[in-house]
This record gives sequence, C-alpha cells and structure tokens, in this order.
Amino acid sequence: MREEENIRGEDEVVRMWKEEYERIPVPEETEARVREGIRQARLEKKRRDQKKYIKRTGAAAAAALLVFGTAVNVSSVVANAMDGIPVIGGIAKVVTFRTYTDERDFSRADIQIPQLGKNAEANAEIMGYANSLIARYEAEVAEETGQYALESTYEVVSDHDDYVSIQINTVETQASGAEYLKIFTVDTQTGQTVSLSSVLKDEAALEAVSRNILEQMEEQMAEDSGKVYYTGEEPGDFQKLTGKENFYFNEKGSLVIVFGEYEVAPGYMGVVSFEIPDEISGVVA
Repeated sequence: MREEENIRGEDEVVRMWKEEYERIPVPEETEARVREGIRQARLEKKRRDQKKYIKRTGAAAAAALLVFGTAVNVSSVVANAMDGIPVIGGIAKVVTFRTYTDERDFSRADIQIPQLGKNAEANAEIMGYANSLIARYEAEVAEETGQYALESTYEVVSDHDDYVSIQINTVETQASGAEYLKIFTVDTQTGQTVSLSSVLKDEAALEAVSRNILEQMEEQMAEDSGKVYYTGEEPGDFQKLTGKENFYFNEKGSLVIVFGEYEVAPGYMGVVSFEIPDEISGVVA
C-alpha cells in the first residue's frame, strides 16, 4: 500500500511539472527544427551502411552500462549567478534558469535551460526549445522502448558587443547515440535572436557563403581522405545554405557556420564548422 502511495505521489509531481511547462508556448519552427535534427540523425544511420567508400578511423569507444535509479526526481531550480559567467552587453548574465531531471528504471534526463537577464525576448524561444526536448523525452519514456537517456547542456560560444551566442548540446542515447546542437545568436541590444539570413542581409551574400563552404569541403577532402562531406545530389546532401543554419562570430569577429553531427557529413566527423572570410560574408562582429 505504501509503495502504491509513493508511486501516486511521484506521478502527481510529474503531472504538476508537465502542467507548468505546457503553459509555455513552443514555437512551431523551433519544434520542427528539433524533429528535423533527429530525423536527419536517424536517416544517417541508414546511409552510413550504404557509403562503402567512407574511411573509418579511430578505435571503438568502450561501452558503459548505465544503471538507473528507481525513483523519479523532477526538479525546477532557479540558479544563482555563477563564477565565470560573462556579462553580455545590455542583457546582463547568462544563468541556468532551470534544470529538468528525471530518473526511472530504464530512463534518465538531465536538461539545463539557460536564460538571459532583463526579460530578453530570446528567453521564450530558448525555453520553447528546451520544452520540446522534454516533450520528446517524455514521449520516448511513454513508449517504454528500453534504456533511454537525454542530456542537454549549454555553453557561451561567442560574446561580442553586438551579439552573444549560446550553444545547446543534446545527446540522445538509445541503443546507439545521437548528438545534435542548436545555437541561439542574440542581439545584445534588442534581446532578440537573429537568423543567418538576417545577418547576411540578402540572397547574394547567402549564395556566396554557400559556395565558400562547398569550396572548403572539397579542399579538405582533397587534402585528407579521411574527411567526407555530402556534397552530391542525393536528398539531404549539402548544396546551399537555407539561412536557418547555426552560426556565431569567433574571437576575431568572423562568421562561423556550424553543422551538427550527421547534417553534412558522416557521424564520425562529429560537429563541423567553417570560418567564412570577412570579404565573402560581408559582416564582422
């Protein structure tokens, strides 16, 4: 009887937490990006077997068995200011606003949710993205497909007077692992996120940067046979930018385009990035 009461109590905590997060609107475009990243990862798993010419290097990583606890622990924590967190223009600090954790017999989640100060408009989009990750986790757990883990952390990858970029890294483990990322680049004066297309201004600039990325891919493959990029005509191959890609400005102020695992290359290539010459991008932070 006591065990049944404990289970009911845990279910009530989960229900209350879900109701809180469900009140936060999830932008349709944000959720679509998450689903597309996951779809691309699963598509790549099939494609890897078909790409016989890919040179695989490195030793296989040792597998570790995850032992999950039986208790459900759902927490929502407002963090204090942390040492080393940078001050961001007119926005103030980046803090871990909440941390969603859940631990059950065969599943585990640990999702950090960063937020910017002064009610930055980007906060709603960041929260919506985190909410979609949590929704995915809960959907997978409900299907009871076996051991499953979802971990999401963040880092400030760029901090300039005009822009700050927060990269959210997510690792999904279920039989095999998939890793994907999302970079929110925020205008420090308005507190709004900016897209690659808005930074590059026009279609001509977008096409110029696309050509440069293709050139860099071809050069890298010519110099190193272990590097492979999908630059052909098959569905999913990289041909040009859409203007929605992840990006940030590096320490020199130059534009850097970032592609997650499986987006433009085999999984063993991991996350790949391309620094764009200033004279081609036409923008400097």
